[in-house]
Amino acid sequence: MAKTKIAVLASGRGTNLQSVIDGIKNGIVGNADLRLVVSDKEKAYALERAKNSGIEALWIDPRAYESDDGYNNAILRELKDRDIDLVVLAGYMRILSKSFVRAYKNAIINIHPSLIPSFSGRGYYGERVHREVIEYGVKVTGATVHFVDEGTDTGPIILQQAVQVLGEDTPESLAKRVLEVEHALLPRAVDLYCRGCLRMEGRKVLVKNGGALCEKEH
Repeated sequence: MAKTKIAVLASGRGTNLQSVIDGIKNGIVGNADLRLVVSDKEKAYALERAKNSGIEALWIDPRAYESDDGYNNAILRELKDRDIDLVVLAGYMRILSKSFVRAYKNAIINIHPSLIPSFSGRGYYGERVHREVIEYGVKVTGATVHFVDEGTDTGPIILQQAVQVLGEDTPESLAKRVLEVEHALLPRAVDLYCRGCLRMEGRKVLVKNGGALCEKEH
């Protein structure tokens, strides 16, 4: 099986990107070729992480384009020029255009810091998610890896893992524990995709063969 060619889109520190890079290096993520990291922020540390690992790093300035669609099309051209198979959003803070999503249907993966559909959708990112989790008083939150569709955080769910909300939690302390889960969950989802282990049944994302051939110890 040919390796799955991956591009990661990131806007910030790139810790989830690093989890994928490390997963590939350590053999946790199989059959993967991370070829490109793209950021909308010139100073995003995600670009430095890519360079440090010998991965092509590309800053594309949104201000150089008259519209969001024009910007998305520019990224799409870069991906197509490199024959990218899978797009991973790792802390990417911009909304993808419908044409972009259609071009990579069921081939864009996103990580979100809550148990979707709770505390998700337009405007739910960063500290706001954890602050509202605490203010609402829920006892469990977590992280979700999902396919990206034309909505916001509405695509089919690949993996989820729960995190207990403690009485003494602050948004910062909760975010730290959720991020630890994200760093385990995202590489696992990328691995399952790259090894051809996922199949769709309506909105359900299932592991092929009930895990007999595709699941492995991590």
